Amino acid sequence: MTNRRRASTRRGRSKPGQTTIPQLPWTQIRNEFGPLEIVGEEQIDAIHRTSIRILSELGIRVIGDRVLDYFEAAGARVDRSEGMVRFDEELLDHALSTTPSIVTLTPRNPDRAVEIGGNSVVNGLVAGPPNVHDAINGRRPGNMKDYENFTRLAHHFNVIHLIGNQVAAPMELPANTRHMDTYLANLRLSDLSFHVTAIGRGRALDGIKMMAIARGDSLDDMQRKPGVTTIISVNSPRLFDEEMGEGLMVMAEYGQPVSITPFTLMGAMTPVTLPAALAQQNAEALFGVVLTQLVNPGTPVIYGAFTSNVDMKSGAPAFGTPENTKANLIAGQLARRYKLPYRTSNANASNAVDLQAAYETTMATWGAVMGGGNLIYHGAGWLEGGLTASYEKLILDIEILQNMAEILKPIDFSEDELGFDAIAKVAPGGHFFGEEHTMSRYKTAFYEPMLSNWMNYEAWEEAGSITAGQRATLLWQKALEEYEEPVLDPAIREELDAYMAHRKEEIGDGEP
Repeated sequence: MTNRRRASTRRGRSKPGQTTIPQLPWTQIRNEFGPLEIVGEEQIDAIHRTSIRILSELGIRVIGDRVLDYFEAAGARVDRSEGMVRFDEELLDHALSTTPSIVTLTPRNPDRAVEIGGNSVVNGLVAGPPNVHDAINGRRPGNMKDYENFTRLAHHFNVIHLIGNQVAAPMELPANTRHMDTYLANLRLSDLSFHVTAIGRGRALDGIKMMAIARGDSLDDMQRKPGVTTIISVNSPRLFDEEMGEGLMVMAEYGQPVSITPFTLMGAMTPVTLPAALAQQNAEALFGVVLTQLVNPGTPVIYGAFTSNVDMKSGAPAFGTPENTKANLIAGQLARRYKLPYRTSNANASNAVDLQAAYETTMATWGAVMGGGNLIYHGAGWLEGGLTASYEKLILDIEILQNMAEILKPIDFSEDELGFDAIAKVAPGGHFFGEEHTMSRYKTAFYEPMLSNWMNYEAWEEAGSITAGQRATLLWQKALEEYEEPVLDPAIREELDAYMAHRKEEIGDGEP
């Protein structure tokens, strides 16, 4: 690629913050607070020891000969008749010796690069729901129009740093090629990095190659400077399927970060007790971590956790529960033990954007952030236990995430901020409204919400008694009106279109 084409991709977004909707500026969020550790080192060691017993004595069942080949070559005990892989702690320790603790994702606009690891907090868009909902049009199957709208909203709101994998799967498009339509929408309508689909090699590799084209880079450049990531979901309990394995391996071959995330629900996919669930989750996650390093030592890998419980009366998943929050906190302690970046979520189980959605999401978010979460997946828009991407819920989540970002912002304790002179100027019983210390700061002194309404009751009633849910509907519509598509060099767009056309013809009616 020429330097001109590379530079053209970097103009991406128009000036951030040009909006009538109050929002925080784009920034890499840092959590300067120490993580909340609710169990001691002895309890973390107990989880670790039990996980090692699971890996060594019970093993993980693998579907896929290539994964079995890697473990067999590394000295693991492989039973091909049953597909079982068992290994001892030495293999894990060797793998952990080559895993980086921090990874940077660089999209087509390098100004929107994000660091995952250390004390960073990166918020992702909801990913994977087959349905969409808004208060105007109701609930409906995922489709390309809504997919594009969610991508625009992710680009528009600065507190969202990454686009999730198929925020609302476009069900009207062929299942074997629609991943490319979504990748193109990500690259055309935003300048953020995104999660690729890792069901098999083809879908993941398409995402890697399309990001390389959009950046004006080669695949070697992508290897040195990763641009996309993915989630590998282990099929709990203790099953690693072939398509996920192939997706993981191709990501590792090209040096793109992989989050290994068992989906563990206590009482269904794990035993009902939290320590048992965490031990199983940990074993399954570590299995995937080892595989990434067997394929390509030094591959960035993220410790993923998604442990919650089920409703024991119905079997339905529950999120934002005390158990889910504690799991988020303890999983962070495990990730830090292994010196890995930590992926978590702020999910909820509500079927509507209501009080339940708000308090469950807030509970989960606190657990994720105070647990030291580096990547908060499903950060905005998740509803109905992950079955629906909601426009109004996205607005609610952005308000929650912005509040959290403001809480994490360091406090200035300079002499001027301590304000002794301002206090001295106001007589006892007076007020500070007109003082210079106040007047010079009043526009930026406090967080300005976009969704909350602070009118008194009479003023609120006179203005139409509009509730937070109704305001959320108005806000996502306003955001789409204000959205500006980032610049994409026409030559790069042409190359992306040509790649898509070639790949769709190559795939035909088969699998990617």
